[in-house]
Amino acid sequence: MPARLSRPRQAKARVFTFMKTEVVDLSATRKELKIEIDAADVRAELERVTERYAAAVNVPGFRKGRAPNSVVRQRYKNEIRGEVVQNLVPQAINEAITESALNVIGEPDIHLDNNEALEQLGDQPLSIHAHVEVLPEVVLGEYKGLEVARRTRPVTDETVAAMVENLREQSASLQPVEDRAAEAGDTVTVNFTGRYIEPPSEEDIKAEDVEVALGGEGVLADFNEQLTGTKPDDVKTFVVKYPADFSSKGLAGNEIEYTATVTAVRRKELPELDDEWAKTFGEEIDSLDTLRAKMRENLTERANLEAEHRLRDEVMGKLIEAHEFEVPESLVKSQARRLLESTVRDMMQRGMDPRNQELDWENLQGMLEAQATEDLRGSILLERIADAEEIEPTDEEIAREIEVIAEGARQSVEQVRAALTKQGGERSIADRLRHRKALDLLIENARVSEEEWREDAPPVAPAATEETGETDEGDESDGGESQS
Repeated sequence: MPARLSRPRQAKARVFTFMKTEVVDLSATRKELKIEIDAADVRAELERVTERYAAAVNVPGFRKGRAPNSVVRQRYKNEIRGEVVQNLVPQAINEAITESALNVIGEPDIHLDNNEALEQLGDQPLSIHAHVEVLPEVVLGEYKGLEVARRTRPVTDETVAAMVENLREQSASLQPVEDRAAEAGDTVTVNFTGRYIEPPSEEDIKAEDVEVALGGEGVLADFNEQLTGTKPDDVKTFVVKYPADFSSKGLAGNEIEYTATVTAVRRKELPELDDEWAKTFGEEIDSLDTLRAKMRENLTERANLEAEHRLRDEVMGKLIEAHEFEVPESLVKSQARRLLESTVRDMMQRGMDPRNQELDWENLQGMLEAQATEDLRGSILLERIADAEEIEPTDEEIAREIEVIAEGARQSVEQVRAALTKQGGERSIADRLRHRKALDLLIENARVSEEEWREDAPPVAPAATEETGETDEGDESDGGESQS
């Protein structure tokens, strides 16, 4: 979920007898506050701070607390001046923000305008200005009755058969080949040593127990050609020139001489497609027909979930498209940073080193900032809709959400609640539920048509909504890379 949006600052008690404030619109999300604190207020604060110092400090020639204010003020000029400014300026800015009803996010960028007022503190007004970022004023247009289409991926006999065959492939075993040499479809286990020819390198490649599926996807033709026809204990030396766009940065464009020692040749053996094999998938599966029915049920559930994700995402897309407004730059940067961290974390979970990937990081950053802008616009709109519809989660709904978090984290509800309380997370959960309920309202009031599935249907982009959810596209991890 995008960064939580700040709520308006709470007003403090007024302390100024007279203060001038001017708000300059720099953009929809940036304002300049020009503030002038009256000289009388500056003198009053100067006197208060001076008296506190006079009572606490030791001044040579005077008993403690007996030194005249004028002497104390001169002796501790810089300290008193700094404390007066530190006391007055934040309060003045807070009052100006409250008076101007600005929904400020982040911290103001503050500047003092008249340094001469500091040198003769209290003789003239103190002028300051501050740049602040604010949430944009969003005027809600039509958000009910959005026209969207639900497209559900069809579940056919062919789809079910492909899933069953995939299970069969996963159940396959590798059996040693003893009566012939390696051929296409076999898996050859090899110990490799490699010497860089071009460009030359003193560091050799050494890799043991590398499994090469002859004719398999991603296996270079040189490896297929050289290892076809081999048997255990065969040793072959050959040269491989890797293409410039090869997936491994350390090999791409290089020419390497390999010495390969074959340690095993095995063939894939698939189980019989029968009831006995089907029963291995659980007590509730008693036949191949039951397995197929279960696969159809799972695929149908997945297709419906995918359709629902796409529908919700299309609703969000239509909502965002109908409301064009500026988003605060600091929020965009913060959200883009979260997306980048998520991207890097995902790459590492897939066994990829982000530092070794040939990525255009500058272009990626631009793409993430564009995505972050859309995410935040969606969050702001859902927040405004929740306000307009007076949507608030109940205590029971918040409690249930905490239970779900606890189940996912395998922790007790008490542990999760304690952690959330410490981090202020319960408010975040309430905001997330508000957004979810607001989106539910949009779905309930949308004009939804049922259309046939097509592959160019809008992709699911959960980050643009109020919750990420889980996609069921499968996790096609590379599982690391071999030289082949």
